[in-house]
Amino acid sequence: MDSLHPVHPVFCTIVPPHLLDKLARAENPAVSAAARRTLVADATLRQARGLLTALGAPSVAAGAEAGVPNRSIHDAENGTELPGRLVRAEGADAGQDATVNRAYGGLGATFELFHAAYGRDSIDGSGLPLVATVHYDRDYGNAFWDGQQMVFGDGDGEIFLDFTLPVDVIGHELAHGFTQYTANLTYYGQPGALNESVSDVFGSLVKQYALGQTAEQADWLIGAGLLHENVQGEALRSMKAPGTAYDDDVLGKDPQPATMDDYVNTGRDNGGVHINSGIPNHAFYLAATALGGNAWERAGQIWYDVMTGGVLEPDAKFKDFAKATVQAAADRFGQGEEHEAVVKAWSQVGVGTQ
Repeated sequence: MDSLHPVHPVFCTIVPPHLLDKLARAENPAVSAAARRTLVADATLRQARGLLTALGAPSVAAGAEAGVPNRSIHDAENGTELPGRLVRAEGADAGQDATVNRAYGGLGATFELFHAAYGRDSIDGSGLPLVATVHYDRDYGNAFWDGQQMVFGDGDGEIFLDFTLPVDVIGHELAHGFTQYTANLTYYGQPGALNESVSDVFGSLVKQYALGQTAEQADWLIGAGLLHENVQGEALRSMKAPGTAYDDDVLGKDPQPATMDDYVNTGRDNGGVHINSGIPNHAFYLAATALGGNAWERAGQIWYDVMTGGVLEPDAKFKDFAKATVQAAADRFGQGEEHEAVVKAWSQVGVGTQ
């Protein structure tokens, strides 16, 4: 790994517990029952992850070709045993199950961004096999990285659709593995919010790279296409305008702040990791759009350099990360527009870099 710190895999979900808590109190029994079931499953999985951190991630297969993805998609068949039945291995043709095919494609799109843009061989830099399980549990309303593999639920069909639909959800969760093998940010408070933000950043970049979009063309939404059409919302989060992704009678109002003025102090959601991530998310959006062009080339490169440079402590706060990005911009690009854009972006969200 790139960091000097030992790896501590964590259980990271795309849908935060505070949102599932809200759904668990919904009047519609189909919605509330599915949310409660998902919350119970997540709590069990989170506890299991804490007991098994010493196991590490799967090893690279002997003879694996460098720079080539090694994907395997498994079907849980609405059970909870992982990884489940192997249904598509690397190089196999697409089958009839669209969920399997989307998972396979999303793993490939994530591998391609890291390899083509940053010369990284899989999320660990050493050809880590990318393993995913689909059709997990019944009406499971989440997707997660458990420290070893990806898992996708089918959604409840009332609020959430199939979690393989948005490629940025796949990229987001795999990026938790990237963080695990690099800066290894603690999953609580500000370092936890940075952990979530880094996943949103690279999840968005996976989508932009796959679609060939510039920073100006991108929607900067996380999870667009995941919400049922009856939900008043367009995604789980917005990097462009945190706090505006949804405003629904059942889901509630998107609680993300865009600046430190509205920072949320809470003990829930691991100290608000899915909420306050809106602040560094917005800083990245501001820097990327100020620079223009392909966001993965300059803004993304700066964030990548910070994550892999060994300069962050696991308990890094927003100001630590901001200072590191400013220094990384200067180291790679000099005191030019990249440096200026990064300094200005953090200033706009209220995070000092001096």
